[in-house]
Amino acid sequence: MPLFTFKGGIHPYDGKDLSKDKPIKNVEPGKELVFPLSQHIGAPAKALVEKGEHVLCGQCIAEAGGFVSAPVYSSVSGTVKCIEKRRTVTGDMADCIVIENDDSYEEALPLNDKPYEEMSRDEVIAAIQKAGIAGMGGAGFPTHVKLSPKDPDKIDTVIVNCAECEPYLTSDYRKMLEEPEKLIGGLQIEAGLFKNARGVLAVEDNKPDCIKLLRSMTKDMPNISVAALKTKYPQGSERQLIYAVTNRQINSSMLPADAGCIVNNVDTVIAVNEAVREGLPLIYRIVTVTGDAIKEPCNFRVRTGTKYKDLIEAAGGYKCKPEKIISGGPMMGFALFDLDVPVTKTSSALLCMSTDEVRKWEPSACINCGRCVDVCPSRLVPSLLADHAAHFNEEEFLALYGMECVECGSCSYVCPAKRQLVQMIKTMRRTQLAKRRK
Repeated sequence: MPLFTFKGGIHPYDGKDLSKDKPIKNVEPGKELVFPLSQHIGAPAKALVEKGEHVLCGQCIAEAGGFVSAPVYSSVSGTVKCIEKRRTVTGDMADCIVIENDDSYEEALPLNDKPYEEMSRDEVIAAIQKAGIAGMGGAGFPTHVKLSPKDPDKIDTVIVNCAECEPYLTSDYRKMLEEPEKLIGGLQIEAGLFKNARGVLAVEDNKPDCIKLLRSMTKDMPNISVAALKTKYPQGSERQLIYAVTNRQINSSMLPADAGCIVNNVDTVIAVNEAVREGLPLIYRIVTVTGDAIKEPCNFRVRTGTKYKDLIEAAGGYKCKPEKIISGGPMMGFALFDLDVPVTKTSSALLCMSTDEVRKWEPSACINCGRCVDVCPSRLVPSLLADHAAHFNEEEFLALYGMECVECGSCSYVCPAKRQLVQMIKTMRRTQLAKRRK
């Protein structure tokens, strides 16, 4: 059977052998937890608590600031120390609720206790919205918004992104092996929201054990299938995944719903299952702590608000002093200069590398080899786009469809001249997006 895939892409060293065989372990947070009010695309949440107030584990501490927003819940019980600006993984300062953990983990009541089988479509979406679920594998788009397209009848494919194509990350892999029933249950909930939809679990073929397990568990489910994807980066990118599974194309001005698709990642779908069937808010996520500078690479079940420095300690500390630390994967993650930042809904990994290979590169002139064109999944000409971005030539950048870049970094990875192509393109894209917002 042919594998599902897309044109372009690269095959970097995946580094997954460091942590893929490490079962998920619980890690307890420190005494201070930090909850940014904006952990999602859209309007920031609005604080519901005040300094000195006692809160419970699972209590809503910030309500959604609009339809495209999501509430925030405390993952511990304790006292609100302050509401102030704190540093986040992107380097920005953001409004945060800071809570002192009392280590008792006294829990609030579940958000709902109505059986899923008795819930209407609107009640299911309301439960997902109330739980504060946002995309946990990328930009953090509020899940209830994604599940509320303008024309639900046009949705015919609900895809779970099980590719986990980013190097070193293994949290989704462990979830698929350890909690497949919750993953399938969440997909059934999402597909059940659309009367014409089928569910697809899209898994890269470097995870044959997951493919075998999920196929055996869904063999008697006619509306759910498992698609084996060709292992290639960025196979998990939303546009490339939709093309691989359905052969449909979308661009930067479209949503997946415009192609009849809904796409969520593994952790998000499991969170949907827990919110709807168990009434649980989003206060946990799985984080892979790995890299050749870490003593004991692990997959941790982490309470949101936990600081990254606590995860390093739980993983046994450093084997050697890391030259580079990244929140996320090496291709699309954020380099960190401070570990006193919190785990949020979108945190997926903490990568600690003994050497910073990129810093050693000395860019030289483009040799017009065309390798960046060959690997670009959006079929662009990254070398020209980078030139126009470097010279602030906005008109030519837009004429060459620069806004269609998915910022995967494949072009920079293969460039023999070591040009920082995606970094230049990304800067110009940010400029254009800011202008559009104005």
